[in-house]
Amino acid sequence: MPLELPGIFVICAMDIHSHTFDRLRRFLSGALDIVEYLGLLIIGIATTVAMYHEVVAMVVAHRVQLADLLLMFLYLEVLAMIGQYFKSGQLPVRFPMYIAMVALARYLILDIKEMTEWRMLAVAAAIFLLTLGVLIIRYGHVRFPYNEDASEGAKKPFVRK
Repeated sequence: MPLELPGIFVICAMDIHSHTFDRLRRFLSGALDIVEYLGLLIIGIATTVAMYHEVVAMVVAHRVQLADLLLMFLYLEVLAMIGQYFKSGQLPVRFPMYIAMVALARYLILDIKEMTEWRMLAVAAAIFLLTLGVLIIRYGHVRFPYNEDASEGAKKPFVRK
């Protein structure tokens, strides 16, 4: 039975167990999976292109600096994060935390001459807090492991086992 709101909308209540709702849910789920994979593909390609440009810049300059190596490591972490998602169908929250730690370390190393003491302490404290967060998450995974359903990964089309 449609629900009419004052003069503007007509909303039809749909039984969540209906066949139509189930088909709609499967369609939207598949569409979101496609958007998710396309987004990861775009991020992977963009990261690879950026890494290529960084290598070309190092070759042209005939020099490799610490900033270049740290930036390449950030690119590799992003690619590892994407690879981990395609292997397991999941993205551990630790990976973005690792990337954040490396990015903050890079910032600290490269801009240390222009930083005040308080800024250095703040960046170091942020790295330390991220490290504690990773340690707590790892401890939680060891102490309270997940009971994953083996059939869950089979539903994702690009998941390798």
